[in-house]
Amino acid sequence: MTQAKALWITGPEQVEMREVQLAPKPDDVHVRTLFTSISRGTERLVYRGHVPVSEHDTMRAPFQEGAFTFPVKYGYAAVAEVIEGPQAGETVFTLFPHQSHFAVPAQALTQVPEDVPAARAVLAANMETALNITWDAQVGIGDQVVVVGCGVVGALAGYLAARIAGTEVTLTDVDASKARLAQTLGCEFAQPGEVKGDADVVIHASASAAGLETAIGLAGVEARVIEASWYGAGTTPVPLGGAFHQLRLQLISSQVGRIPARQAARWTYGRRLRKALSLLSDPCLDALISGETAFGSLADAYGGILNDPATLCHRVRYDHH
Repeated sequence: MTQAKALWITGPEQVEMREVQLAPKPDDVHVRTLFTSISRGTERLVYRGHVPVSEHDTMRAPFQEGAFTFPVKYGYAAVAEVIEGPQAGETVFTLFPHQSHFAVPAQALTQVPEDVPAARAVLAANMETALNITWDAQVGIGDQVVVVGCGVVGALAGYLAARIAGTEVTLTDVDASKARLAQTLGCEFAQPGEVKGDADVVIHASASAAGLETAIGLAGVEARVIEASWYGAGTTPVPLGGAFHQLRLQLISSQVGRIPARQAARWTYGRRLRKALSLLSDPCLDALISGETAFGSLADAYGGILNDPATLCHRVRYDHH
């Protein structure tokens, strides 16, 4: 197997399907893709050409080809089946772009637990980010937690926080239809303006200045506000007036590229990803899959998926005949 098909972003808001040549190294493992997922927030920034030049190196996906100045093959959530060698038949997760087949080193593959369906395992990268956010937030027993922005990562952070004993977790979003999702995940829901303030922890995941202002306004005395959004190029106003200093608030950035210092002595990236996959055993998480597209139709559908605010995790299905 020497050829595969892959989705390439060829310019701002331009994509095409390309034939790619596989050039595996002697120890690489061959796999065929079962599912990938579209990470709407990050992939939309790449699709629009909004990745800051200063972050071109740090934003590279592990198996990305090309550069953010285009063309670029980008993505980091693939579930695949090993097709030869000692691991043949295993279902694995890896941080690979949207491509029909590929070959990677064995250490780049993480086995999907038996109680996690392959179709749900596409959420692993998002769950890994949510786990890192929850670590940064240091959510404690009984805390009142508010998550501003009910996209996939915000919703998963709320899901994790709600499973810490005694917590009261509220998801807030301008889209009132997210109330059903919040309920499914074991959280309360309120639209901005309806949320009770004085929270112990506020997680901001809306990637908007208005959402950040809301998050800061909901924090109690000496509370933590976790900024989990990725804004790309440009600047974002931050409301540091009013009661921000009087309340002695902590504004903390969270980014999945580094393991928080409190965990770093014991946790590797591999251990974190394995834990994220194991946390996907709950069937209620299927509510985060907002749609599915066959890989053969992805080039035509990609822009619409990224530009649709209703998109949560959009799954790409690979049919091999």
